[in-house]
Amino acid sequence: MVTPTVSIKPALGAITFSDNFSNPANWILGKRPAGRISLGKGELTLAINQPGGYLFSLRQGSVLGDFYAEITASPSICLGGDDYGMLIHFSPNQEFYRFSLTCDGQVRLDKYFNGKASSPQPLTPNGSVPPGAPSISRLAVLAVGNDMSFFANGEYLFTVHDPSLPVGSLGVFARSAGDNAVTVNFSDLVVYQTAK
Repeated sequence: MVTPTVSIKPALGAITFSDNFSNPANWILGKRPAGRISLGKGELTLAINQPGGYLFSLRQGSVLGDFYAEITASPSICLGGDDYGMLIHFSPNQEFYRFSLTCDGQVRLDKYFNGKASSPQPLTPNGSVPPGAPSISRLAVLAVGNDMSFFANGEYLFTVHDPSLPVGSLGVFARSAGDNAVTVNFSDLVVYQTAK
């Protein structure tokens, strides 16, 4: 017997902001040792050309506490354990949560806090995440108080209770797990207020 996947749509408030990735002032761009971060037509592209490379970009001026955010991630070059996704509550001290989808169809949440890395949600296979590339996924996170709930393609994935980082910036990332190049495009970011 197959158990249906639970679909949960949070109650939302007004749109705080949306981003169609047309303004270069909104994101950290440029060439890095691992590759390049650039704006294209309505999308932000993270292109890694270094084995084991990692790239990220933060949206400027978007320090958020409670919020609901959705973004479309479209890996075009991506294999196996390569991963990509969202950075949440990124602090000036480079402490943050990292919501990851892997290119073999798994999800996880990592946390970097006080110089230590942990995984509040370990790597878990999930049928809501399309494996391989090219593919398209709509990622979402609901952050309210000490709880963060995560979604992919309209399906609820998991919730983590953690009071460590209540506010911070929003960003995106991509990482190569091996010797191959990785390219991921991000588009159509919408951030909402949470319902009162």
